[in-house]
Amino acid sequence: MSKASESMLRVGDLSVRTGVAPRLLRYYEGRGLLFAERSPTGQRLFGSSAVERVRHIRSLLEAGLPTSVIRELIDCIYQPGRLEPCAVPTLMAHVEDYDNRIANLVNTRAALQGLIDASKE
Repeated sequence: MSKASESMLRVGDLSVRTGVAPRLLRYYEGRGLLFAERSPTGQRLFGSSAVERVRHIRSLLEAGLPTSVIRELIDCIYQPGRLEPCAVPTLMAHVEDYDNRIANLVNTRAALQGLIDASKE
């Protein structure tokens, strides 16, 4: 292994260091969230910064964001839980969307409860 590739991680190594399955890492790469170079034998090789990037991806997924949005935001995140200003407008739009969905669910629940209550009379 050359000096330049010593700091590179194979997909299996990245999987071990992040706890994310290799198949999922390849999915992230396919969605443009993670970037790999190829070895002469075709193996994916990730830079050491990929470990932190996978952690960012996982935290955004846990927050309920789809990969398409994460692709837009990933460069606005330098530390888990800390966003740069470039991420705020997109996240505010998603919060508003969730608020609307919650309001719709509350209304649906009230309508269903009204039907149940009416059937008891």
